[in-house]
Amino acid sequence: MEAAERAGVRVAHEPLEACERAAAGGVALVIDGLTGIGATGPLRSRAAALVAPLRAAGRRGARPFRVVAVDLPSGTGVDDGAVAGPVLAADLSITFTCLKGAHLLPPAAGLCGRVEVADLGLPLPADPDAILVSRPADSELGRLLRVPGDTDHKYTRGVVGLWAGSRAYPGAAVLTASAAVRTGAGMVRLAAPQRVEDLVVAHRPEVVLASGRCQAAVIGPGTDPADIMRGAELDAVLMDLLGQHDDSYSSCSVSPGSRPAVIDAGALLLLAERLRGGARCAPTHVLTPHAGEAAALLTTLGASISRTEVEAAPAACALDLARLTGGTVVLKGAPTLIAGPVSPAAPSGSSPEFSEPPESPESSAGSSGHAALRLLSVNAGPGWLATAGSGDVLAGILGAVLAAAQSEAERGGPAVAVSDCAALAVRLHAVAAELASGCRRPSSGRPLAALDLADQLPRACATVGGWAA
Repeated sequence: MEAAERAGVRVAHEPLEACERAAAGGVALVIDGLTGIGATGPLRSRAAALVAPLRAAGRRGARPFRVVAVDLPSGTGVDDGAVAGPVLAADLSITFTCLKGAHLLPPAAGLCGRVEVADLGLPLPADPDAILVSRPADSELGRLLRVPGDTDHKYTRGVVGLWAGSRAYPGAAVLTASAAVRTGAGMVRLAAPQRVEDLVVAHRPEVVLASGRCQAAVIGPGTDPADIMRGAELDAVLMDLLGQHDDSYSSCSVSPGSRPAVIDAGALLLLAERLRGGARCAPTHVLTPHAGEAAALLTTLGASISRTEVEAAPAACALDLARLTGGTVVLKGAPTLIAGPVSPAAPSGSSPEFSEPPESPESSAGSSGHAALRLLSVNAGPGWLATAGSGDVLAGILGAVLAAAQSEAERGGPAVAVSDCAALAVRLHAVAAELASGCRRPSSGRPLAALDLADQLPRACATVGGWAA
């Protein structure tokens, strides 16, 4: 305090008056240091009273002052990102040594603003009971993107099998197929109703309607719950994927078990019924729910929960879904969370499969006795992504990334973590949105449509892959 006074800082001994003056526009900067990283739960009554006039001054960007949080906004859960009471949203959070859960996990992450880490030269903390989360850098993820060589052909670049679209939602198949093609898939095969196939081929003549082998499947975009026949077709595909063979329907062949697959939209509830009957996903099966779909999945699997509860504790829900299903979960949101099992690499001589990296302190989900899980937080891009068809585009990107990685593994290349593939897909989706919307900073940009995202995917690949000139 003495050092602050020597630097010219005026110390107010009536803090409530100072907060009210700031709210009225009499202060340019508010530094939030009410609580430290050892505090838990909501702000106590006195601290909450100080925050109240500042919160009432308006939203971040519209209020007459800026807020810098020391470590994290007071009242947020340092490890789990929980928000149990009123919190003053920061424009900038300056934390020390490393990022905390609050900076990476919603809902707290949305209150931190820009986050900067000050290195104090201290060792990283190790708390085995905390939910540990990491955020891979674009430079790391970009290494998963491969520039094709002279000897590559369409089959080595990855073949995506797509079960998307319905009579009610034919456009979903156009969006998913376009995204897979523009992300670099060597081939996209489509199995859909005739009207959907005609529409897709009119927009994307590269798409193949003939059956054949694929290296990753995308199942469910544009599913109409009222279309019983289409639902039965998708259910048969899921049965094959889960090893519960059903010869009543076949198109693109999908190897059962560990073959990579994206299970999206309406296929998620079909999957839940299969899981409730005793089936289990492989780590290579990527589930892509938003909060509402996650709540429905968890409820079907016996953990009754509402969408609001998922939004309040998304990290715990993503981890629960990964435990209950055995698959890799991409819980869509801001940020998007990815939870997946850590499994050993395929033994020598076995068929090439995806594998997660060995367990490490950074990827442990704690000492609960469950199989080790890895949790990632990924910046999912600007709010302009909140538009119809955005999720269909993400599903197509996921399919292309997984197919390319599976093709590489089948040819003796390195095994690739499914979670990292999912994180790469989320970042490509986000960067494409930034390019399509012109969004370079918060509260900027312009509206976009889902096809705009697909059109920007080649540039997004070049940007994340480091190929951009």
